[in-house]
Amino acid sequence: MITAVDSLLSYTRVRQAEMVALIRQFVECESPSDDASAVNRFVELVSDTATPFGKVKTFPGGRFGRHLVCEVELPGREKSGQVMALGHLDTVWPVGTLRTMPFRQADGRLWGPGVLDMKSGIAFFIFAVRALREMEIPVGSKVLLQLNSDEEVGSESSRALTEKNAARSQAVLVLEPGTGMEGKLKTARKGVGDFTVVVRGKASHAGVDFQAGASAVVELARQIDFIVGFTELERGITVNPGVIAGGTRSNVVAAEARAEIDIRVRRLKDAPALEKRFRELKPYDSRCTIEVSGGLNRPPMERSGGIVRLFRTAQKLARELGVELEESQTGGGSDGNFTAALGVPTLDGLGGVGEGAHAANESILIDRMADRTALIAKLLAASSRLTPA
Repeated sequence: MITAVDSLLSYTRVRQAEMVALIRQFVECESPSDDASAVNRFVELVSDTATPFGKVKTFPGGRFGRHLVCEVELPGREKSGQVMALGHLDTVWPVGTLRTMPFRQADGRLWGPGVLDMKSGIAFFIFAVRALREMEIPVGSKVLLQLNSDEEVGSESSRALTEKNAARSQAVLVLEPGTGMEGKLKTARKGVGDFTVVVRGKASHAGVDFQAGASAVVELARQIDFIVGFTELERGITVNPGVIAGGTRSNVVAAEARAEIDIRVRRLKDAPALEKRFRELKPYDSRCTIEVSGGLNRPPMERSGGIVRLFRTAQKLARELGVELEESQTGGGSDGNFTAALGVPTLDGLGGVGEGAHAANESILIDRMADRTALIAKLLAASSRLTPA
């Protein structure tokens, strides 16, 4: 007797060529975060692809592209609660990247800008929904797909929509890529923030009137040396001054300098103390002033009991597909950080298996497409069991 699990995996394997074709369409529709018109073209493509499977709406993204929400129509008369599938439409790659980094199929992989992060994950979800519909597998909960247009640049315009829909859900499944070539799922992510430190000093001629000046560059250098001491690796706290700028000419004592600093925290409770240390920065040179702005903008996804239970369910379902799933934690953030911070069990990393996100070798493994898609379908089919204990 053929089980539903075997049938799902068989379904996705047989349609592998169709999946490749859809992923190619998605990758070749370039959608960098900072190009709203390009993102909106991709929104239209995904909307056209998803419309046969549900009711699609789009929402304004301000200076970014539009956000897409689809109420998926799946078999099963009785629906209890809601499961949310979450992803993003934007990539880090500018329009024109395809000229030097074209979509291609080679060496058992699909290559191209955004193929891993995260256009393959969107395609997997669409084929998972197709499988459930065509095989008439009942789904016990309402399923909502949300795809945001600004995840790669901080989710400024989509966060409220994400939190609104997550608050109505019993679980969130994030279609971001898995960790490593094993495709580990993500059960914890660090919180992310940034600070801008601006130092203002006093300009003077570096040769004629050196002592009359108060160098903002020198003051900033001292501040940076102090700030990097905020890092506490054993607690999962990192502080990285990533961009610095200041001064006008080498023969002028600099009147202004600034630094842009990335922060990451494993636990939300560590953020206030770290922010306090930034706010309390004092100048070494009393003739200088310091202005600090910024803070935590993406809370950590902490490994809660609900997340662990959700992972165990996925692990059990994956074993039925012949896959042994592992979990991981990462320093990178996703929109799953917002949903987990609300206390909604969130499982991340269900998308493509591969490597090179944001890099020239971005690619996914073709032979992991079928089982990944089947796993998403099985999680949706088990949706009525994905409720918090």
